[in-house]
Order: sequence, then structure tokens, then C-alpha cells
Amino acid sequence: MTDEKKTTPEKEVEQPIKEAKPSDKKPEAPKEAKPKTEEKKEVELDRAFPDVKPGCVVKVHLEITDVNPKGEEKKRIQIFEGIVIARKHGKGINSTITVRKESGGIGVEKIFPLNLPTVKKIEIVKRWRTVRAKLGYLRDKHKRLREVEPGTKRSRKR
Repeated sequence: MTDEKKTTPEKEVEQPIKEAKPSDKKPEAPKEAKPKTEEKKEVELDRAFPDVKPGCVVKVHLEITDVNPKGEEKKRIQIFEGIVIARKHGKGINSTITVRKESGGIGVEKIFPLNLPTVKKIEIVKRWRTVRAKLGYLRDKHKRLREVEPGTKRSRKR
């Protein structure tokens, strides 16, 4: 015995064709090809920070929100002072700096996104002359760095 399924022809429903009225059509603007350089424009930061490079000793002013046991919030400014050992992602919106300091004989590093709203101010205390872009070697030993004279690019002996 074979099971045969009964098939019924599907009803075709004719839909009325909608005629376009001249007022319905909107002229399309011709699409212009944009160069790739314009597409990858970096967004400029709305805040002006000094030109921070590896080898700079900086003070980063952070806004800290403290909550006491009663639930009250207090905002204060905390200063983190140390040497910049790396800067990443250029000058775009995602740019960060890594700051290292010695606190009680223990090295402390923090990564600060420059576009972070809690970073209120960055001050440059002094600049050291460096040859490299990443100063990871300062983690092991504090090598002797030469201080850059203010206003020039020359270094002076210390």
C-alpha cells in the first residue's frame, strides 16, 4: 500500500500593481565615492591635554567618588604622580597612557584613558630624554635618565 498525498493547487492571489505617481518618486542624489582617508578620520578630544610622551613625569588629577556608610557621596580630586612608560593608540579617542610610580618600595602602574571623564587635568612636572617609545625596562631597574632642559630638546647631565 502506498500512501498518496492529495495535493491541491495553491490559489494564486493577484495583487494589484501600484502605479507610481510623479509626486511619490523622490530623485536620488548621486552617490559620491569618499576617499578612505576621510573615512578613518580620528576624532579629536574635546579637552586639551599637554603633549605627554614616554619619559615625562606627570601628575594625573582624578576625580574620585567616595560613599560613606550613610550613603552620601563625596567627590574629591586624587593626584597620581609618576613617570609615563607608554602611550598607546596615538591621539585618537582611545588613546591611553601608562604611568608608573614607586610607593613604599612597591611599583604601582595605572593605565589612564585620556578621554576618561574622571581625568580632570594632567600636569607635566619634568621631562626625561628617552630613546625608546616604551620604557618597560624601568620596571626592573631605575636607569639613569637625562632631564630635558625646559624650552629646548637638549638634555643636561644630572
